[in-house]
Amino acid sequence: MEQRLLTGIERELVLKYLVDGNVPVTVTPVDETAVDADEIRPLSSEVFSVSIEAANVSVLKEGIILLQNVPSSVSDLTGKVVKVEFYFNRVGLYFTSVMKAVSSGPAIVIPKEIFKIEDAVVEKKYDFSATLYYSNHGEVQFSCVPCDGIELFTRPVWSSIDLPEQQAAKEYLEKFVPLARKNGRAGNGVQLINICNYFVKEKLVLMEAVQGRVKPFDILFVNHERIVLGFEKNDALSLSEGSEYPLNMFFAMKEAPAVVRSVFVTGKIDTIYESSDGTRFAADCHYTSLKEEDCRFLYEKATSTLFI
Repeated sequence: MEQRLLTGIERELVLKYLVDGNVPVTVTPVDETAVDADEIRPLSSEVFSVSIEAANVSVLKEGIILLQNVPSSVSDLTGKVVKVEFYFNRVGLYFTSVMKAVSSGPAIVIPKEIFKIEDAVVEKKYDFSATLYYSNHGEVQFSCVPCDGIELFTRPVWSSIDLPEQQAAKEYLEKFVPLARKNGRAGNGVQLINICNYFVKEKLVLMEAVQGRVKPFDILFVNHERIVLGFEKNDALSLSEGSEYPLNMFFAMKEAPAVVRSVFVTGKIDTIYESSDGTRFAADCHYTSLKEEDCRFLYEKATSTLFI
């Protein structure tokens, strides 16, 4: 798309920005058969992106990016086409170029064409979702959606965690169990399995059109007593232990998908669990207000497949 390409003046401003200050970048190998900017796509057989910290990135005034102390997976891309993504004044930008090797390490020449990252349009239909009402200088709403790879409305089992990740999950569990016992409202603690699973799952590094936007919460667990929400670190949003938040849950009925049942609850956060790298969190909330008929409905949801 023509409007995605930076003008010559914009490119010069971006280049000066890169030269003047260290900027973190994300590097991804791409399909070399894609010749059009709109067709650039990761290699299907080995999709991975690597985030490189600003301290390991320097840019020469000639428009050459030098990388240092990078993992071998990046060095192995020498001679291959890569997609380089970064933020300029919170706007996501990218370009493609061939990674080369110099005496100091990998090097990437910044081409004439730099593009704006556009939001990927992903339409998903959920049988279950929720809205969290967050008050911060006014009423603000945030979407909550089922977390990819975590099954809801079924009793969590340890085998749901991929075998290579179970040791790391066990270390999390050993740390989280005392915290759950301390607050005294963790129930039987089965939600901790999904929380551990959430923290150990490898998350794809995705650059966005605009940096710092609040993403939907991930729903990690829900039953008739509690709901657990996962989220990433974001300075614009902070949930607090001991605070109460209203939530509205929406359920599409299996036998009549057009019929949606709404369940309104108030949840109080007992514990906020944190990943070891401090980038992901899970808020374990128990309900402080819930109608009797809604409690019965949620109990049936969590113990049967009558709905959805």
